[in-house]
Amino acid sequence: MNLWQRMNKKEDPRVYENKDGHLVRSLKVKDFLALGVGTIVSASIFTLPGEVAALHTGPAVAISFILAAIAAGLVAFAYAEMAAAMPFAGSAYSWINVVFGEFWGWVAGWALLAEYFIALAFVGSGLSANFRALIAPIGLKLPASLSNAFGTNGGIIDAISLLSILLVALLIGHGVSRAARVENALVVLKVLAILLFIVVGLTALKAANFMPFIPKYRPTANGSFGGWQGIYAGVSMIFLSYIGFDSIAANSAEAINPQKTMPRGILGSLVIAVALFVGVSLVLVGMMPYQKYANSAEPVGLALRYAGHPIVAVIVQTIAVLGMFTALIGMSMAGSRLIYSFGRDGMLPKWLGKLNSERCPNNALWTLTVVGILLGAFFPFSMLSQLVSAGTLIAFMFVSLGIYKLRPREGKDIDDPSFKMPFYPVLPALGFLAALIVFLGLDYQAKLYAGIWFILGLIIYFTYGIHHSVLNKKK
Repeated sequence: MNLWQRMNKKEDPRVYENKDGHLVRSLKVKDFLALGVGTIVSASIFTLPGEVAALHTGPAVAISFILAAIAAGLVAFAYAEMAAAMPFAGSAYSWINVVFGEFWGWVAGWALLAEYFIALAFVGSGLSANFRALIAPIGLKLPASLSNAFGTNGGIIDAISLLSILLVALLIGHGVSRAARVENALVVLKVLAILLFIVVGLTALKAANFMPFIPKYRPTANGSFGGWQGIYAGVSMIFLSYIGFDSIAANSAEAINPQKTMPRGILGSLVIAVALFVGVSLVLVGMMPYQKYANSAEPVGLALRYAGHPIVAVIVQTIAVLGMFTALIGMSMAGSRLIYSFGRDGMLPKWLGKLNSERCPNNALWTLTVVGILLGAFFPFSMLSQLVSAGTLIAFMFVSLGIYKLRPREGKDIDDPSFKMPFYPVLPALGFLAALIVFLGLDYQAKLYAGIWFILGLIIYFTYGIHHSVLNKKK
């Protein structure tokens, strides 16, 4: 068998069914809704709408959220069909392995791995910054050495970020059903805090703050502002918020009745998230002139204090800090299942694909945790955060195109799913184009870092993966 044939060899879906059959199926629709909403509606709902309004869109920030949601929604339909037909750990990596072949599965999975490693460190850092801001008014302050990444503003290690990521790993290591219960409770609390902000904010809206709704276009040092150009720039910033539904798919091997559970979890969480994002966006720009949100790390708290509600601001920000644990749980669960899948298939060392006595992939979980902590300790996030969107968008393009390879095999060697992407064959192409358009809107740095990560992935595949792969060892 020549190199090209080995790269394109497809995994038998029954092999994944057997391998992943050892994982405990304990997650229901409500667990996946909480997982999706908890990961999508993470720190960004409390920070991003104000930032995007000030930098790019003005009051029209809600339009950017809706357009980004439409693009994400097209891909979410493809994810829902794939997850229902192939409820395997590892989401896009495992699916693409089955429909396109091993090399393409590795490229998609490697792209997603960047998202999980970096997002874990990124959310940990955000949680730390918000927690420190919350305790500062009562006179509590950590020394700089324990507050910042190594070499940044006198920092040695970000202690709160480290402890948060460790705490979540310990929780998930005792089983996903326990982690899901904590996730469900925190998500309900976070949604109540968002609704509290919207209700209080509605009493402080001023019509003048919405005028003009779409400001006139002008180029700025930060890129386009105003007009449809500014709205498009906003979409590329915002899309990062909606990628959390991959965290649902990555855990599909632990779903009860995945045929129904997966589509409802993926599409339902996206709908809830869009409604919350649009509500917060409209209230934020209506409460206070959007220009005042420039350089603010906590626009929701700023708007509430501006409107004369400092106590509500403290309540919402306290719950926001607790709510960030939902994103850490979602990212840790999904990322560890992806690393487990690489180990399961021999693409990375096999011990990563081992389960412990409680049938949890804890070797993979602790690998993700340690790398996430190290990234958070040593690298500035301005450099790394760009990789999150780029890597995920590459996987989204693969999954959208994968529907064309999946559909002819449904009901044959792959289960015929109860949910299918509507308007086939048009919608998969639109999903691919939507992800491509958002990818092209990312800045040069994002594409450069994605290219470097891709080259590193190729080196690992050709020096290790292809030689140790379980699939390529079969006769």
